Amino acid sequence: MRRSLAVAFIATVGVAPVLALHPPPSGPEIAATDQLAQHSATLNWTHDADWFGGLSGIEVTADGQAFYAVTDRGYILRGALKRENGVLSGVEIEDAQPLVDDKGQTREFPHTDAEGLALDAQGRLNVSFEHVHRVLRYDTWESDAAWPSYTRAWRSFFNNAGMEMVAVDAGGTLYTIPEKVAVGAYEALVYRRLPQSKWDQPFTLPLTPDFAPVGGDFGPDGKLYLLERDFTPYGFRSQVRRMTVTDTGIEDIEIILQTPLRQHGNVEGLAVWADSAGSIRLTMVSDDNFLFLLPTDLIEYVLNE
Repeated sequence: MRRSLAVAFIATVGVAPVLALHPPPSGPEIAATDQLAQHSATLNWTHDADWFGGLSGIEVTADGQAFYAVTDRGYILRGALKRENGVLSGVEIEDAQPLVDDKGQTREFPHTDAEGLALDAQGRLNVSFEHVHRVLRYDTWESDAAWPSYTRAWRSFFNNAGMEMVAVDAGGTLYTIPEKVAVGAYEALVYRRLPQSKWDQPFTLPLTPDFAPVGGDFGPDGKLYLLERDFTPYGFRSQVRRMTVTDTGIEDIEIILQTPLRQHGNVEGLAVWADSAGSIRLTMVSDDNFLFLLPTDLIEYVLNE
C-alpha cells in the first residue's frame, strides 16, 4: 500500500506527542513464547540510490542465500543475504532495474505500484500490482513482461488496496487475495490461476478482525503462509497464518506469529524457505513508504517445530 497509508501515517505522526504519553492498549496478542515462530534477527536496510525504498514484496531462493524484491515505485532488485552462525547479518544488492511492460517499456504511476512477488519452480518472477490491477510474469531477469494476466472482476478493487500479495504453489498455480474487503465482510475473495488457464474465484478466506492480507508465500511444506497487517494510531502489528489450500477451499488455518504493536514497522513482504537443518524460516521486509520515520527492515523468524 502506498499513498493512503502514507497519508494516514502522517496524520498519526501529528498526534504522536499525545500518543507518546499513553502506552498502546493491551490487545489479544499471543505471547511470544507460545508462538511457533520465534524472532531470529532484524536488520535495518539502507541504500543510497534514489529508487531505494517502498519495498513491498520479497522472495528468497531455496537455499536462503539469494533474494529478489520489488518496490512500489516500480523497481525490481536482486542480491545476496549474509548470515553468521545462521543468523541474518547483512544484505547486498547485486542488480536493480525498473520493471518493464510486455513491450519492454517503463511506465509511470499508477502502473508502477508493484506490491507482491512470487518466484516459481522454473525461476520465473510473478509481480502483482495495485491501482492498475494485474499480474506480470518475467521469465528471466532480462525478459520483458509476459502479456498481463487479469480478470475484469479486479476492476472493482479499491485503487490502493488491491493485490498486495501473490503466491505460487509447487505446481505453478497462482493465488492472489485483495487487501481490502467490503464493509461488513468477514471473508476475502481468493483468486486462482491454474497453469495455462484463466483466473477464477473458487472460494473465500476467513479473515481475522483488524488484520488485512499484505503478503504470502507457499512454504517447502506445501502450505500457504499469509502475512497480514494491522495499522493503528499507535503503530503497526503483524501476523502470519499458515493454512492448507485444496481444490475446494482453505483448511487447517493456524496463527503461527503475531507481533505486538511497534515491534516492527510496515511489514509487507514474506518469503518462506527451509534452512539446512530443515527448520522453516520466515524472511520479511518492511515498506518505509519513502518516509524517513518508517524503517526498511529485513526481519527473520524461525519456526520451532
